[in-house]
Amino acid sequence: MTLNDDALLLIGFVLGGSIISLSVMLYRLLNIAVDEKEVVLVSRFGRLQRSIDVPGWHFMWDRSLPWVQVRRVSTRLECRTISGVVVNDARGTTVTVDVFLEFRILDPYKASFAVVDWERAITSLVSHSVTSALGNRQFEDILSDRSSLADSVRREVTDETNRWGIGLERLMIRSVTVLPEVSHEMMRSVAARIERWKADIEEDGRQRVAFLEAKTGREVAQLVAEARSQYPAAMGRAFDRLKASPAVCKAYNELYELSLMHPQRTIAFVGFAEGEIRPVDAAMIVPMKPGPSA
Repeated sequence: MTLNDDALLLIGFVLGGSIISLSVMLYRLLNIAVDEKEVVLVSRFGRLQRSIDVPGWHFMWDRSLPWVQVRRVSTRLECRTISGVVVNDARGTTVTVDVFLEFRILDPYKASFAVVDWERAITSLVSHSVTSALGNRQFEDILSDRSSLADSVRREVTDETNRWGIGLERLMIRSVTVLPEVSHEMMRSVAARIERWKADIEEDGRQRVAFLEAKTGREVAQLVAEARSQYPAAMGRAFDRLKASPAVCKAYNELYELSLMHPQRTIAFVGFAEGEIRPVDAAMIVPMKPGPSA
């Protein structure tokens, strides 16, 4: 009798678990779960019948029937990277760029039925627009104007993506690269231009230095000429003072004549008092004839 009670209890547990499992399975079969930022499209026989965008469980009695299709569409912000877009710039240089996209689905119905495969379509559209926008630019312009070029491409494709129910919020052009052989050629070209700029700077420096030297030489020559122009006046003042002492002037002239007659001899001019003419200056004075008072 005890064994039979245990068996009945076990059977009851098994039946209860089975009923709960079947109930949960039946509930799932007759309801649709909708998450946050998600839209569920319900089609019957290929025609859209219902669009559910309220999060939670929604009852649908024919969910499991074969002619009923349930499509889930996320409305969250999504990111994609289109890699390896090949572009020939204005000079024929092959450039490879990567394009980064940020977008969200604004109209799930259009994204599902207005285009067969919106991911492939948006990749093809952006690649074509990037090729057209960058094809008439040089490589240097592409590197320096990536932001403006990206804005131009985004404006160009926005109308088409909106027609598909997709809002393109951000587009960036990044990872601009060239082929290895093109890169080496560009490096050689840049090195040659740097050498040319270096030579131009050095030549400009030499010209500036020569100009400064010429200017300085001219100013020095002017100063020397001014100093030399003052020398006769100073000598004239010295002779005027000598003329005031005829005996000193006569002695000086005799000594100067002797220095001309015997240039190999050293003649020293000494005996001048403090404040009078220096011996060195006296040796450079050309003799003059005494005045009438001599």
